[in-house]
Amino acid sequence: MPAPRNVTKPHSRAHRSGARAPIIELPAAGCTLPVPDMPPGREWTDADRDRWQELWKSPQAVMWDDSARGTVAILVVYEAAILAGNASAWMAQEARYAGEALGLTPRAMAALGWRITDQGAER
Repeated sequence: MPAPRNVTKPHSRAHRSGARAPIIELPAAGCTLPVPDMPPGREWTDADRDRWQELWKSPQAVMWDDSARGTVAILVVYEAAILAGNASAWMAQEARYAGEALGLTPRAMAALGWRITDQGAER
């Protein structure tokens, strides 16, 4: 006979309902909120500014708040280094982690329960 469920453990199966979380639909048109200012402390290039705008206008940006500014900034810096051929392997890996944390990859979107659709509510 199997051991009884220990509900005091945080990852106990007793806490799992079996129901899946609802899918969150993101607007294909992207985010219409104002784009936050880029963080100070670095000279941003025009390409950096364009990428910043692009990311904050993406469909995924409707799910971000101002606390995502640092992660977006890091992604912009690492992507610039990668495209310039100046990135180390750890920078490329950190860029991947930042992209996934922001829900920018198909895998991350699936894990977060996000789907881009024309019916998504704009925030």
